[in-house]
Amino acid sequence: MGRVPKVTLADATAFVRNPVVFIAGRWTPAPSTVQRAALAALVMSVVIVVTGGAVRLTGSGLGCPTWPKCTEDSLTATSAMGVHGAIEFGNRMLTYVLCAAVGWAIVAARSQKPWRRSLTRLGWAQFWVVMGNAVLGGIVVLVGLNPYTVAAHFLLSTALIAVATVMWQRTRESDTAPRPLAGKAVQQLVWVLVAATVLLIAVGTVVTGAGPHAGDSSDVERMPLDWENVSRLHAVLAWIVVTLTFALWFVLKAVDAPEGPLHRTRDLFLVLLAQGVIGYVQYFTDLPEVLVGAHMLGSCLVWIATLRVLLSLRERPEVMADVPGPSAEAVPTRA
Repeated sequence: MGRVPKVTLADATAFVRNPVVFIAGRWTPAPSTVQRAALAALVMSVVIVVTGGAVRLTGSGLGCPTWPKCTEDSLTATSAMGVHGAIEFGNRMLTYVLCAAVGWAIVAARSQKPWRRSLTRLGWAQFWVVMGNAVLGGIVVLVGLNPYTVAAHFLLSTALIAVATVMWQRTRESDTAPRPLAGKAVQQLVWVLVAATVLLIAVGTVVTGAGPHAGDSSDVERMPLDWENVSRLHAVLAWIVVTLTFALWFVLKAVDAPEGPLHRTRDLFLVLLAQGVIGYVQYFTDLPEVLVGAHMLGSCLVWIATLRVLLSLRERPEVMADVPGPSAEAVPTRA
């Protein structure tokens, strides 16, 4: 067993002053460790969305009726609050797990040698989105699950997934200038696809806000819209996204694009088909909670797959170090 390093007062002071920098000065993670840390943050950003959906679908949205405490007199859920209190409080606790995952990503990115400032900034961006969404989640409870705040809560989670996806991708790239792998017309088509996907997700939150799953057994306000009409609009947008994806795949084949964009487009198409099947089945079976939860997971996966298509349109090649050749004086000459 090795000797335990002696911690001096200066070390303790440096750690308290800036623990991230302190760790970075004493730890150099492998590139695979940084990638796993970024992936863990992405996975947890999806998990928190799905578990938040479970809170709403089980009617536990007001299981803890106040915030930041669970009740006026208790920080945690009590046995008298039943299963709804346990579910809501459990979801609040998962926020700390998400923070831990994001924190690991930040520390790993800051400790990598050489330090990549862009990765660290993406990690901190996730942290501040998590903090903002935690406060917004508290507001959702305090205003009695107002559907507009619930929609904003979900959309901010979608933004978190976007930043986490970009960071995960960047951990597998260098910091050189990006080089496009497709022409301008293809890039424009992909941006139209991204915009349509954002609109699809946004209308999905309206479907939720006008639909029957209010998140609590009490009389919760709903958006004053015809739920079936909004659902039809959502389905039309879904078909538009599917059509754009199918068209993109054909265009990429026609221009003989690299395998990366083709594979990412194929993945998106498959995820969209699965999501569409779940969407139609839940619509015609009166929205069973399990399928609604699966549809929320599918929404996250569609968004990640769409972003991966966008990110696959460029590459950042590694910089090859120049190896000096032998000097003229070092080359032996024949007598």
